[in-house]
Amino acid sequence: MPGPTRPLNLDPNRRTLLRAAVTTLLLSVIPKGFAATDARVVAVRVWPAQAYTRITIESTTPLTFHQFSLKNPERLVVDLDGIDLNGELQTLAGKVNADDPYIQQLRAARNKPGTVRLVLDLKTDVKPQVFTLAPVGEYQHRLVIDLYPSVQNDPLLAFLDDQTSPPTPAAKQPEAPKTVEQPSKTVDRKDLKIDRLVTVVLDPGHGGEDPGAIGPQGNHEKTVVLAIAKKVKALLEAEPNMRVVLTRDGDFFVPLGVRVKKARAVQADLFMSIHADAFIKPDANGSSVFVLSDRGATSTAAKWLAQTQNDADLIGGVKIANVKDVHLAKTLMDLTQTATLNDSMKFGNAMLGQLKQINRLHKGSVEQAGFAVLKAPDIPSILIETAFISNPAEEQKLIDEGYQQKMAQSIVNGIKTYFAKNPPLSRTKLAQG
Repeated sequence: MPGPTRPLNLDPNRRTLLRAAVTTLLLSVIPKGFAATDARVVAVRVWPAQAYTRITIESTTPLTFHQFSLKNPERLVVDLDGIDLNGELQTLAGKVNADDPYIQQLRAARNKPGTVRLVLDLKTDVKPQVFTLAPVGEYQHRLVIDLYPSVQNDPLLAFLDDQTSPPTPAAKQPEAPKTVEQPSKTVDRKDLKIDRLVTVVLDPGHGGEDPGAIGPQGNHEKTVVLAIAKKVKALLEAEPNMRVVLTRDGDFFVPLGVRVKKARAVQADLFMSIHADAFIKPDANGSSVFVLSDRGATSTAAKWLAQTQNDADLIGGVKIANVKDVHLAKTLMDLTQTATLNDSMKFGNAMLGQLKQINRLHKGSVEQAGFAVLKAPDIPSILIETAFISNPAEEQKLIDEGYQQKMAQSIVNGIKTYFAKNPPLSRTKLAQG
């Protein structure tokens, strides 16, 4: 008879090797859909706006997806492959506002192992764009869902539709008798009246996915400059013959090229981009004014700031539709007219003269650099750095309502000073792009 079974005693090293071999064998026969994945959703965001609503899903690795639409009722379905439904994804439905222009509700659920299905119940027919973005700045991999209306509902077009009758021009004064010209007295030229309707486009920098610079106390540039722009708009619209358009009036992202196109769509007389940027040195301070340059930046700081602003499309997230869009900046640069650059310099100098009355100037002259947002070929355009939000003292000023109001009034005075010295004339616009 065989003897009693003896226990198999393996030394620890052999036991470890055996366990590893068994684990490897099991993993080799597990279907791919059931395998553990490193992909993990780390953040979800929803940015509603009248122009479009954006949903952003941020993950540790690139997400693969496929999408399709359903009718009666209108729905958009997006399947995310290679991830599991986690707590972060489950919060997405609660981030949709009841007043969102396009989304009725959103549902996220596990469709099959390794696939999460998003179902967007829509309020209206939309043109969806779904695309991915590579890591940039503080963001990891992102999948973006943009919902555009099938019938364009651009706030600028609605604004123009409402302008059925422009403001009544200021009444002409009787012609004064001719006299011998005397030396002119000091005149507050910013109080002179403008004789025709002019359009000023204000461009609050950044927005939505792109916070802009972030101050030491965590305040976002995008929030500060929007508040200042709205104050400027209110003050300007109280002036006769002034109409004002904002490139964004809420917390959403507008691509740099679209900002320029919006200004040209309303045939703007002036374009002004408002910022509160940062620099590599935290003690950088003061206000600055920039115009476009086709010969390089006038200083290291100007070059650095231009690069950070031009990166906004990468941070905010833009889907490049075709090769033509990639060359947009070069095309616009080729079209830029010397006369427009000269007018931009005049506008910048008028603005700088007003800003120095409420804040130290970072540099006493208008600087130049290759800012993409200033490349409208036929509109005098400037970029204002109201202050450096990276400077702790200036960050505190920028979030102060009183200082914002002073800054807004100074900007308005700069605009009026420019028009007083350079009365707006009828001019032929280039073909709208």
